[in-house]
Formats: sequence, structure tokens, C-alpha cells
Amino acid sequence: MLGVALLLLSAGPIFGESLPPPSGAVVLTVSGRISHTTSGNRAEFDRAALESLGLHRARTSTAWTDGVSTFEGPLLCDLLRRVGATGTTLLAQALNDYAVEIPVDDCRKYPVILALRRDGNDLLRRDKGPIWIVYPRDDFPELRSEQINTRWIWQLDRLEVR
Repeated sequence: MLGVALLLLSAGPIFGESLPPPSGAVVLTVSGRISHTTSGNRAEFDRAALESLGLHRARTSTAWTDGVSTFEGPLLCDLLRRVGATGTTLLAQALNDYAVEIPVDDCRKYPVILALRRDGNDLLRRDKGPIWIVYPRDDFPELRSEQINTRWIWQLDRLEVR
């Protein structure tokens, strides 16, 4: 029991505690069923705050680019833990207001990445940035489906935990 308590304390802020506010331009806002916020009822992240969650790599093909690329960014599940998310579904929205629902279970089953870089280059708006949700489709054949392709939202700027 003590081990579980220590793990929870080391995982991030205490329940209901505020996260540090972003010092740079906000690239992602998380709202909804979360317990850790930066301001009011939302958690705002700049690029540095997202990178501080830890960077992971996925080498995979996509339905929108040629060949195999290496994507780098934090894991979606790490972000959800950081904000104290308790929902089962995410409403992911892009800069152009495209929106898609993503089951939270996706990040429990697969290492889904909030890609900030592709092949070592920062993702910019013109190339699906600043954030692109990336599934490791080459490692899991079941991820090569139209249903999963709709969840590869690029220019992501908002997540609502439901």
C-alpha cells in the first residue's frame, strides 16, 4: 500500500492541485474531466511543458505521407495522467475545428504519441503541426483501418476529456 501511495505522489501534482502555467505560446488546451489545471477548469501546455512529459519515438507509415517516418513526442496517456483525466473518451479538435472522438483505451492498448516532430523536424502548421496524434500502425496491423485513420488528427490544439 505504501508503494502505491509513493507512486501516486511521484506521478505529478496532488489531486486538485494546479499545474505550472505555460511560459511560452499555448499549443494544447485540455479540459473536461480533469483534476489538475493551469487556469480555471483547463490545463494549458506550451511546447516545453509537453516535452517535459518525456519524448517517445514511433517509426511508422501513415495514410498521408510517403514511406516510413519517425515521429517524436509525449505519449497521450502520459498527458492524461498529468492532468488527472478520469473520462473514457476524448474529443480531439484541430485548429480548423475538425473534431473526432478517441477512446481513452486507445492509449492504454497502444503507445499513441502526440507527435511534435517528424524525422527530426518540428511539425509546423503547414506539415500537420504543431501536434499530430500518431498511432504505431506498422507495429499493430489492427491499426491500419479507416476507423483508426480518422483518429490521426493533425493540427491538434484542444482535448476535452469526457
